[in-house]
Amino acid sequence: MLEEINEKSRVRLALKAAQLYYLQDLTMDAIGDELKVSRSSVSRLLQMARDRGIVEVKIHSPEDAPRRMSTAIKNLYGVNAHLVPVAETASPIDRLDRVALTAARMLGNFFFSGMTMGVAWGSTTAAVSRNLAPRPLRDSKVVQLNGAGNTFTTGVTYSGEILRRFGEAYGAAVEQFPVPAFFDDPAAKETLWRERSTKRILDIQASMDVVLFGLGANNSEVPSQVYSAGYISPADQKELDDNGIVGDIATVFYRADGSSNGIAINNRSTGPSLDVIKAVPRRICVIAGASRLPSLKGALAGNYISDLIIDDATAELLLQDS
Repeated sequence: MLEEINEKSRVRLALKAAQLYYLQDLTMDAIGDELKVSRSSVSRLLQMARDRGIVEVKIHSPEDAPRRMSTAIKNLYGVNAHLVPVAETASPIDRLDRVALTAARMLGNFFFSGMTMGVAWGSTTAAVSRNLAPRPLRDSKVVQLNGAGNTFTTGVTYSGEILRRFGEAYGAAVEQFPVPAFFDDPAAKETLWRERSTKRILDIQASMDVVLFGLGANNSEVPSQVYSAGYISPADQKELDDNGIVGDIATVFYRADGSSNGIAINNRSTGPSLDVIKAVPRRICVIAGASRLPSLKGALAGNYISDLIIDDATAELLLQDS
C-alpha cells in the first residue's frame, strides 16, 4: 500500500511510474506488475507526478491576461483552469463550440492507454464528441455515467452516439448504461442496482481515472438536455426550486454550497453520487456562457472539478463575482 511507505519512496515510485507510462507507453496494469502495486495505486502515482511537477503539460499563451486569470482561479478554487479565447460577439452556440473544440483537443493530455473515462451525456459533451481527433489507445475504456431514458425515449440513440464517437476516436471499449435517467420509484433503482449486470457498470464507474462532464443548468443560453428534453416534470422542478438547486452533474443535483444531501430526486437518479465523482483523480468540467455561472460556482464549492475548460469571458465573470 502506498500509505505504508514514506514520502520520499512515494515520489520515487511516482517518477518511475511516469517514466514507464509517458516515455515507454506501458499500460497501467503493466506498470502495476513491474512496481508491485495495484492499478489504482498506479493512477494515484501518476496523479502525484503531475501534481508535483514531475510531469508537466503546458499551453503557452502569447498574452498575460489568460495566465493571470488561470492562476487566480487556481488560487481561489484549487482547480486547473484552461481559458479559451472567444469573441464577445460570438453566439451562445458558437461560444460552446469553441470551448468544446479546445476541450476535445486537450483530452489527449488527460486520457491515456489503460485508463477508464466516464462521460456524462448532454449538450456540452455532445459538442466535445463532435470535435474529437482520432488518437488510438490500448486497453482504454469509456463508460456512460448516467442513464438517458425517459417517458418519451429510451435515450439510447442520443447517449449512444456520444459514447460511440469517444470510443471510435480513442479505439476504446464502450460501456453503455441502458437505464432511465430517473426512476419513478427509488425502490426500483435499489432493486436494479443489486443486479449483477448493473453492478458491473457501477464497478467500472468506481475505478474511473478521468471523468468528463458539463454542468446542467435551468434557463441556460444553450439549453441543458436534462431540462429541455422532458426529463424534469413540473413537480420535479418545484422540488429543485424549493431546494435551491443551481445545477447537476450527470443528473445528480446540488445547491449553491455544493451540497447534495436531502434532495429526493437524487435518490431516483441513475448518475453516480457526487462522492463517486470527487474520488476520480481527474475531473474535467467543460463550460461556456455566463448563464451557467451559478452552476459552476456550486460545483467549485463542492470540489467536484479538478480541471476547468472555460471561455475567457465567463472566467472573468467568475473572478469578478468571487
